[in-house]
Amino acid sequence: MNPSPKHVGWIDLLRVVACFLVVFSHCCDPFVARFESDPGAFLTGVLSGSLVRCCVPLFVMMTGVLLLPVKTDLGTFYRRRIGRLALPLLFWSLALPLLFYVYLNGVNPTTQNPAIAGDHTWAGTVNKLWTFVFNFNFDTTPLWYLYMLVGLYFVIPIFGSWLERAERREIRLLLWIWGASLLLPYVEMVAPLLGYTGNYGNTGIFGICDWNKFGTFYYVSGFIGYVVLAYYLKKYPPAWSWRKTWAVSIPMFVAGYLITALGYLAMQRHYPGNYAYLEIIWYFAGINVFMMTFPIFLICRRLEFTPRQWLSQLAGLTFGIYLCHFILVEIAYDLFDTETLPDFVRILCMAVSAFAASAGVVWLLQRSGITRKLVA
Repeated sequence: MNPSPKHVGWIDLLRVVACFLVVFSHCCDPFVARFESDPGAFLTGVLSGSLVRCCVPLFVMMTGVLLLPVKTDLGTFYRRRIGRLALPLLFWSLALPLLFYVYLNGVNPTTQNPAIAGDHTWAGTVNKLWTFVFNFNFDTTPLWYLYMLVGLYFVIPIFGSWLERAERREIRLLLWIWGASLLLPYVEMVAPLLGYTGNYGNTGIFGICDWNKFGTFYYVSGFIGYVVLAYYLKKYPPAWSWRKTWAVSIPMFVAGYLITALGYLAMQRHYPGNYAYLEIIWYFAGINVFMMTFPIFLICRRLEFTPRQWLSQLAGLTFGIYLCHFILVEIAYDLFDTETLPDFVRILCMAVSAFAASAGVVWLLQRSGITRKLVA
């Protein structure tokens, strides 16, 4: 997610869609967290949540489209991009734990949301108000993205300088290497089955061990590949007909979704309730999620149209929606905590309600020059 982008029609559309999918994915979490206690709800949560795993990579690709090539010097870029993240990160790292504390201890202390985690006593909340300098916590879960985005901002100008000079075949070679890195989670899963026992108890691969976290593919893996891919597709858009676009996109998306959903169910059977293993299938930098992301980006990229004012205005709210929606998802869960509605309908109602309420909150905050900086 990139604050205050230039208004491009298809980018506005993609921002709104991706932001809604983020909210939708968090609405699935309480149902996934049921596991064996409610297999039907768990299945609905997994099948629904797997469908929207492309949400974050789409935001990262938009960052690549909007920021590359970098037109400023390094210091100016860091000051503008990272500086604009500092205040929102600080404010919401403090506000969200306090909001969760008030809601879970005062407004609705009897919530049945099985996904709620962490210490929501006053002592636990106070601890969260300063330990965010090290990392996010449960109450600020969505803010993991901002920590990651700062890291991308550190290297985007460096990659940008090379991309402007690189030939097409050189960029493609880098993307192929990055593509290989998307398979690493599965290589690490398979290696022990083929006899690999690790070194000194650490089962990392390709140079990773207790004294080194930076293996062979570390520097060309992760989200930076989505940034480079977006730049490549902007500079060298595939000259495909709509027929070929759909012929490539639909099978790729379906295959990626099936791997994601069925893989998650299979991992749950082998490692019940173990999030460390379950999240492997949902990795944003995994080959199956890439297979879902690429088609959506490719199709939206072809929808070049003049920006609509209403869509641009809604797109301008998405950064703030991302920042504040997590507490509203919890409230929405409690509002729709009824067995009279099918689980998928509950998820959809939660997502629409939380998205709309978050948009309203952000719209209000943007009315003031002071609070506008917290959401834009």
